[in-house]
Parts: sequence; C-alpha cells; structure tokens
Amino acid sequence: MRRREFIKIVAGSALGTLPLPTYAQHAVMPVVGFINAASAESYKRQVAAFLKGLAQSGYIDGQNVKVEYRWAEGQYDQMPALIAELLGRQAAVISVTASTAAVQAAMAATRTIPIVFVIGGDPVKFGLVASLNRPGGNVTGVSFLVNLLVAKQLGLLHELIPDATTFGFLVNPNNPNAETDTKNARLAVEALSRKCVVVSARTSEDIGHAFALLTQERANALLISADPLFSGSREQLAALAARHALPTMFNSREFAVAGGLLSYGPDQADAYHEAGIYIGRILNGEKPSDLPVVQPTKFELVINIKTAKSLGLNVPPLLLARADEVVE
Repeated sequence: MRRREFIKIVAGSALGTLPLPTYAQHAVMPVVGFINAASAESYKRQVAAFLKGLAQSGYIDGQNVKVEYRWAEGQYDQMPALIAELLGRQAAVISVTASTAAVQAAMAATRTIPIVFVIGGDPVKFGLVASLNRPGGNVTGVSFLVNLLVAKQLGLLHELIPDATTFGFLVNPNNPNAETDTKNARLAVEALSRKCVVVSARTSEDIGHAFALLTQERANALLISADPLFSGSREQLAALAARHALPTMFNSREFAVAGGLLSYGPDQADAYHEAGIYIGRILNGEKPSDLPVVQPTKFELVINIKTAKSLGLNVPPLLLARADEVVE
C-alpha cells in the first residue's frame, strides 16, 4: 500500500490550450530516440512517466511525435550500434537512460543533436556537462547521483540487521560508476566497524556465482549497486537473496515489489517524467545548454513485509513508520 501519493499532471484536454509546438508545424513528425541499457520489461513504469512528461509539453507519441526505442539488455558494448541506428533515423532528440556509458557513446557520435540523459552517475565528473546549472553543449538531463546514497542505504540496512558483521556489495565492473560506488561502500561499512565483501557480476550468469561467493564469505546482508544489468535481473536477484536467506537492500521500488527485502532511492518515475518534459521543451525550441541538470527531490523507502517475515526479521516500528510504501 502506498504511504504517499504525489500529484500527477495529465495533459488530457489541456493539450488543446497549449501553443502549437514548433515541430508540429512540419508535415513530418519529429523522431525522439529513446535508448536504455536495460530491457523494456523492466522499465515499463519509467517509460509511461516519460511519455506523460512528453505529453505535458504538447507531444503525444504517434500523433505529433514518433518515439523510437532501443534496448541494450544490459550489454554495454551494444550502445554505439544502437545509437547509430537512432542517428540513422534522423532523431531530433535522443534520450539516453540508465547508463553513463551510453551517454558517453552518444556524445562521441554527435555534438549537434540534443541529448537528454537519465543516469545515476555524476555528469560533471564524467565530463557530460560543464556544470549542473550550466550544462553547455548539446547535453542535459536528470542525474540521481546514486553513488551518494550508498551510505544512507547501508545505514537503513544496518538498522534492520543490527547484528550483521559482514556486508556484501554487488557491483558490475563494466559500469563507469563501479569504482566510486565500491569505494563509498567500503568506507560506509568501515564506518560501522564491519567487514565488507565486494563481489562482481558482468552477466546474469555471474550473479549466481556472486551469491555463492557471498555465502562462502558468510555475508549477513547485501547491498546491490545501481546498474542496468541488475535492473533487468530483479526477479533473479530477489530469488537468490531468498534462497541464500540474505537480507538485501536495493536502489528502487521495483526490486522490493519483485520480492526484494527493501529499497531506497529516488523516485525514478518522477525523473523520467522530467526527462520527457525536457524533450518537449527542446522540440519547442529551447537549447540543452540552457536547461540545468535536474536532481531528484523525491526519495522512496520501500519495505517488503512478506519477505521480511520469510527471513525471520522483525522490522523495527520506527523504520516501518518511515517507509513510503509497504509491500504485504
């Protein structure tokens, strides 16, 4: 059940009152490229929010704009080819989501076509924008800055499992944020005077091996980093966590809904909604360089009570009271 509901803006009949979009004046509908490092199945809610944001700016897919989707299914090496396909479709704007590496590939392919990203990494650190307030160039978007949440996520997990002595951290080495995330995880665990075991997975097959290693290392709890591979493997991760009786913290509500113990992170639907709005504003004539990078303001703590019970855990009342959503 939801603990908080945010007001959702629906275009509906209000579209009739909006100024005629710049691109809508042309006979041919503009193409918006949407590329994601994960799978379509794992990002349904985010895509719906993206389309609502686009509609809020006056653009409806199939009516006055055409959205072309490309999904990498967790394979980073496919990004350049998928981006080339979208450029071949003469996309007016490209939305690159869930992967810093994909944004870098898009920037290498074009310095003129506007790029709107939705990523977890720091866009300044990776050279995507000059600054958050003044991006410069042809790139802007939404950044979760998820690597800054590692300590908070670990703290919540420790609050639920105070007797844990060894914390595992699962990371994809192919992710550009892997080094920073791993460093932050180690520091956060050390601050609790606990042991940190880092395991890695580049493929879905690797995930099973990672859990086996965590069992060998006697890990009492697990924190999973943000990565498209893991987003597309939610059911697998939840099942493995249950099989190994390993309390696990995830970074988005979809994991907890899929059976994971708990999650803490930005409201991803809200972020994708903002990206859709930015796409519309660019189609209406605004420049990416003039649109500041958006940072999340909504964060969700989701707890799966059913999973907690199956693990024999009693969720502290104060932690339960802070949850935005409880899955029963």
